[in-house]
Amino acid sequence: MPRRELVLAGDVGGTKTNVALFSVQSEKLHAEKFQSFPSKRYAGLVQVLLEFLAGNAHSIDAACFGIAGPVIDDKVKTPNLPWLIDRSELRRALKLDSLALLNDLEAAAYGIFTLEDNEFCTLNQGEPRHSGNKALIAAGTGLGEAILRDDGHHFHPLASEGGNADFAPRDDLEIELLRYLMGRFGHVSYERALSGPGLFNIYGFLKEKRGFAEPKWLAERLAAENDPSAVVSMAALADEAEICVKALDLFVSIYGAEAGNLALRAKALRGLYVGGGIAPKILDKLKDGAFMRAFTAKGRYAELLAAIPVQIVLNDQAALRGAAYYAAFLSSD
Repeated sequence: MPRRELVLAGDVGGTKTNVALFSVQSEKLHAEKFQSFPSKRYAGLVQVLLEFLAGNAHSIDAACFGIAGPVIDDKVKTPNLPWLIDRSELRRALKLDSLALLNDLEAAAYGIFTLEDNEFCTLNQGEPRHSGNKALIAAGTGLGEAILRDDGHHFHPLASEGGNADFAPRDDLEIELLRYLMGRFGHVSYERALSGPGLFNIYGFLKEKRGFAEPKWLAERLAAENDPSAVVSMAALADEAEICVKALDLFVSIYGAEAGNLALRAKALRGLYVGGGIAPKILDKLKDGAFMRAFTAKGRYAELLAAIPVQIVLNDQAALRGAAYYAAFLSSD
C-alpha cells in the first residue's frame, strides 16, 4: 500500500456530519483541521465535503467515511437523512482513487484502536481472557452495533444493523412501552427506545400512558429547545422532575439489557464497549449499577456476562478517528 501522508475522514450521522483532515506521522494520526456540519442543512455529503475542502491546497492521499446506515454495493441510503451516498460519485467529486465507505459503528470499532486508556471509563472489570471477540454498542441519533472478531492475532470490525432488530420487552412495563410504540410506529426496533429520539419516546409513554405529570417549566423548556431528549436527560441527572428521572432509568435499563444481548450474540468474552454521543453525557447514571444489573440479568448466563469487561468510550469522535485510521493504514485504491 502506498505511503499516506494526509487523509480525509468523516463521520456522517443523522444530526451532524463531522469532517477532518489528518496527517500521518510516525504511524500516528494528527488532526490538522476539523469541522462539524448540521447534516439536515445539506443536500448530500458531496456538498458538505466541497465546503470543508474549499481553499485546501494540500494533496489528499485517501479518504474514508463512516456512515450511519448499511453500506451495500458501495452505496448508503441513510435511514435518518434523505441522502444517497455513492462511493463512485464521491471519488469523482474529490478526484480521489482511494476512498472507502464504512458503517459508522464499523468505523467506531476501528477508532477504538486509536484511543488512549484515559479515553475509557470502566463499568465492569470482568475477567482477563486471551481469546474471544469484542463488541460495540452505541446510542446517538440512532442505535448502532458492531462486532470485533478475534482471529487469534487481531480484531476485525464487522458492521451490523442490530439496532434495528425487534425490541424485546422484559417485564409488564416494557410490554406496555412496546404497545405504545407499536401504536406510533408499527414495527418497533431497539432504536425506537435506545437513541436520542428513543429517550423522548420513553418520556412520551410515561406521560401519556403511565400518568406522570409534566411540570409547566419542563413543558416550556421542551418547547423551546431543539433537542428534547437532552432536556429530559439533563433534568433527570439534576433530579428536577420525576418523569425525567423515570424515563432515564428505563432508558439505561433497556440499554444494559440490549448490551448484554449483543455480548451474548457476539460471544464478546474479551469486552463490550459502550460508545456513541449519549453515554459520556449520562456517565454518572451508567455508573450507578442499573446498567450492569440489566446487562447481567440473563438467567443461566448471568455468570458469563458478569465476567465480561464493560467500558464506556469517552471520546465521542471514535468513529471519525476510525475512518481516518482505515484511510491511512487499511484502505486500497
